[in-house]
This record gives sequence, structure tokens and C-alpha cells, in this order.
Amino acid sequence: MSRAEQPSRRSVLAAAVAAAVAGGTGAAVAAGTDETAETVDGDAARARPVDHRSWVTYADWITGTAQGTRAVAGARPGLAVDAPLGTLDHTDPHTKTTAAWEYATWTSSVHRLAVPATEAIVSWNASTPAGTWLQIELTGTYSDGTDTPWYVMGRWAAGDQDIRRTSVDGQTDGRSTVWTDTLAIDDTATGLRLVSYRIRLTLHRRPGTGLTPTVWRAGVMGSDVPDRFTVPASVPGLARELAVPRYSQEIHKGRYPEYDNGGEAWCSPTSSQMIIEYWGGRLTPAQLKWVDPAYSDPQVCHAARHTYDHQYGGCGNWPFNAAYAATFKDLQGVVTRLASLTDLETLIAAGIPAMTSQSFLKEELTGAGYGTAGHLMTVIGFTADGDVIANDPNAADDASVRRVYRRREFENVWLRTKRYNASGTVVSGTGGVCYLYFPARPTARQRVALEVVGVRA
Repeated sequence: MSRAEQPSRRSVLAAAVAAAVAGGTGAAVAAGTDETAETVDGDAARARPVDHRSWVTYADWITGTAQGTRAVAGARPGLAVDAPLGTLDHTDPHTKTTAAWEYATWTSSVHRLAVPATEAIVSWNASTPAGTWLQIELTGTYSDGTDTPWYVMGRWAAGDQDIRRTSVDGQTDGRSTVWTDTLAIDDTATGLRLVSYRIRLTLHRRPGTGLTPTVWRAGVMGSDVPDRFTVPASVPGLARELAVPRYSQEIHKGRYPEYDNGGEAWCSPTSSQMIIEYWGGRLTPAQLKWVDPAYSDPQVCHAARHTYDHQYGGCGNWPFNAAYAATFKDLQGVVTRLASLTDLETLIAAGIPAMTSQSFLKEELTGAGYGTAGHLMTVIGFTADGDVIANDPNAADDASVRRVYRRREFENVWLRTKRYNASGTVVSGTGGVCYLYFPARPTARQRVALEVVGVRA
């Protein structure tokens, strides 16, 4: 058999996970034991147009180059400040405030992409107590042997009392550009690709304190999804629905203009909050005290405030949403791309809902009742016919959030990279972008499902 014909370990695992719960409606049950949770084979990784690499274990953190940082062992290993390299002044571009910060760095070893990439998205999970924040950067090597600059992929803190959470505009070397949260090759038709990269974390704290950010997870999703207006149809393989809370973004229309005014601008944090609460994440009355008591679902307002990107001017920064999810106890969050609805079935089978990013005209997704240039919703299951069950926050109220969308239509608007907008102009699609939130200590079944879709748990 050719490689394409061989039943890869990834496909075998996917089939095992899905078969174990096909038609089920209860708690996740899946095939396999801890022994099945090893890394998916290399052939499977190469068959997928996505390379997702994460640093998450103690062994990961002791690799690379530490300058003033140390690896922290324990149930949730991480990276923390040890002995700062010195002090620097940082001027926040949004508050215009200049302050002194101690800093320390960690630089990963070089990761060579299994899939030379046209795009790369960085995500991270961290704790940043008041008086701390972090910056994450990426540098890569092109397929012609030259290097990119160090690109800032985010300046981040869980709160907003020290710095304003922000992406950085205007970063380009004339061959690649950072677009808010995505590093993209400027002209993919030239054949230029990113073949390897390193990441650098810079941890900051108030001088003279013993404070430290702690980074539990950092990762990069590199991808080379082919240009396409349509995608191959997958075959239905699972009927199951997860009990995920339902929240409408539309009931927040006009709320908090400083965080982009609610309504359609809040699809990402609203969807994030649904999955966070599915996993048991709850906000305390003290955390929600700042929200106007007249507002319903105050936790959605909180999610918007704490995912807001002050440069982008919105709550749709993908890594910022994943980082927000990971501020809840024992949760992880990553940004990746998936290959088909079969991947989503594998996750749903293991009890893991997913947030998908898509764009479409009103007539391209039956039952939506709207068109969008970009929208996040939460996939929570599949019907017996294989149609997609989604918690779509673009709804008049919480009760009408649950929708069923035709499988073929949903798969296409989510996975394509090219589409026509209302004026007939060719514009881009997201190519299967997805947020995955899951436990810090996933079960063996959940670990297998994540490995199947290319995410190291």
C-alpha cells in the first residue's frame, strides 16, 4: 500500500474512540487504556496539513535556554522567574504609562515543522498575578534558509491593572507579516514557507518583589492548508450531544463600549464562557462585582473584558481567548486547526466540545439567519444524521442558542480557505481554525482523542 492507503495509527485511534460512544448520550466512554495515549505516529502527523508543537512538561521546560528563569516541577509543571536579568522600562502604548519591570527569558530549542507552514499561531497558558505580565515572541527560518525577525505574538496579563493586553501591529520583513494573532507568509504562490521556529518567553515583574508569572503551556500551530473554495465531504460517524451551557451574545448588545460594545463583537468570549463552564469553571461574586448588576449573564461581560485586545480593538484574538480559559483552575486552552468534522466527532466522543471559526453568506448556512465575515460558535454534538449541533451565540436569547446545521454546509464554511463575499469578491476563510479547552489532567480517553487531532495533552 501507499502511505495514503495505509491505515495510520491516527485513523485507528480515531475509529476506536468514536466507535466506543457512537449513539451514546451519557458520559464519555472510549476505547483504550493509558497505553494508547502515546504520541501519534509520524506518518499520521505528516498526513495532516498542521503541525502543533507544545511545551507543557517539566522535561520540556528544562530544554531550551533559560536566562533568569527556572522550570517548576509539580502536578502542573511550568516556567517561572528565578533571578531576573535586570530591569527595563516599558511604556504601555494604550495607557502611555512608563514603568520599570524586572525581566527574565526562556528560549526554546529549534522546532522543525513536519509541515512547512504558510501560517503560524502561538498560544499559551499562564498565571500572571497582579504585578506581573509576559511577552511571547517567535522567530522562524524560511525554506530558502533566511530568518524572520523576532516577532511579538502577544503581550499578555490575565488582568488589566498593570498593562493593557495587546497584540502588536506593523510587524513585517516584507516576506511575512503578523496579522494580530497570526504570522503569515505574504505571498504563498512563491513557494516560500516557514520550515522551523523558536519561541521566546519574557517574564516581567515589579522590581524588588518575589512575584512571578508562571507559564504552564506554550505552543505553536504551523499550517499549510491548501487554497480551496470547497472541501471533501466527511462521512457521519457519531450521534451524541454534550450538555454545554448556552449563552447569547446578542443580549449584551450595547454593553461596555470600551470592550467593543457587546452583541456580534462578543461571539468569541461568549463561546469561550460556555465551554469554560462546561468544564466546571465558575466566577465568584467578587470577580463579577464590577459588572452592572442589571446585566444578565455577567460572566460573559467578564469574559469580554478579559479577552479584549487593546490594539485589535476587539475580543476575537484567538490566543487571548485560549489564555483566558486557562486562568480557570485545571483548564488548558490551545488554538489549532482541524482537518474535518471527523476530527470534531473524535473530540465529542471523548466529551470535548470545540469552538470553531467560520465565515459565510446568509444563504450558505441554512438556519443561521445571518451572514458573517467571521464568527465563533461552539460545536457540542452531532445528530443521528450526522448534522452539526452547535451552541451559536448569535441568538436572540439564551434559550435559542442551540442550533442544528446541515453537515455539508457547516463543514465547508468552516474548513475552506477561500470564499466569495456579498459583493462577489474573493476573500479568505479560516481553514478549520478551532479553540480546544480541556482539563489540565485529561483522562486517558481524552488524551487519546487530543492526540488523534494533533494536540499533545
